[in-house]
Amino acid sequence: MITALVSGANKGLGREIARGLARRGATVLLGSRDLALGEKTAAELRAEGLAVTPVRLDVTSAADIDDVARHLETRHGKLDVLVNNAGARFSVEPAELTAEHLRRAYETNLFSVAAVTHRMLGLLRAAEAPHVVNVASTSASLALTTAEGSQFAAATDIIAYSSSKTALVMLTIRYASTFRADPAYAHFHVNAVTPGFIASDLNGHTGPRTAEQGARVVLDLVAQGAAAPTGTFLNEDGPVPW
Repeated sequence: MITALVSGANKGLGREIARGLARRGATVLLGSRDLALGEKTAAELRAEGLAVTPVRLDVTSAADIDDVARHLETRHGKLDVLVNNAGARFSVEPAELTAEHLRRAYETNLFSVAAVTHRMLGLLRAAEAPHVVNVASTSASLALTTAEGSQFAAATDIIAYSSSKTALVMLTIRYASTFRADPAYAHFHVNAVTPGFIASDLNGHTGPRTAEQGARVVLDLVAQGAAAPTGTFLNEDGPVPW
């Protein structure tokens, strides 16, 4: 039985990733900062016959991360799929940007990914073909942001968000390259993905794509199992330029 943990899974993209993994036979821990909301979403998914368990997971809380890891250790003994989906976006123009803005964005979008991944490493190592999928953003791409007429260059207020996601992509490829060379971790698949411009709370539901569409890149990647790549930055069409 495949066991998966999805952070930020009580709504939007995280919920659709959790739903898709469960539909493909996984037992999914549905991580939610607000457990009541997580329980509500879990009830909806269980009504569809899906195996989901809500867990309190504020990814900036070491205690929450440890509680979830101990739950997995006790109930499952391994973790096949970790989807670091929880994220935060703060709108601020470069001229108003302070270090505190960056700290808030990086705490959720980067540091928490390292914290969750580190605590789950033993559980992931116990899986046959463990997947770590970090949800980044197309705006993390330096190539696309600097392209002539880029919509990301025009979006001047996403500096904290996009730079934290760029750092997340680098974190991802460094995990992958290091693990690939270590026999204890060589069976890991560590990748960054972007769901595209989906309608979400982060953008006031202005994105033209649905959360279901955005989830496809994660689901298709995990479905490859041991044949999946590692150290890539992908959207549903393939590699995203760095």
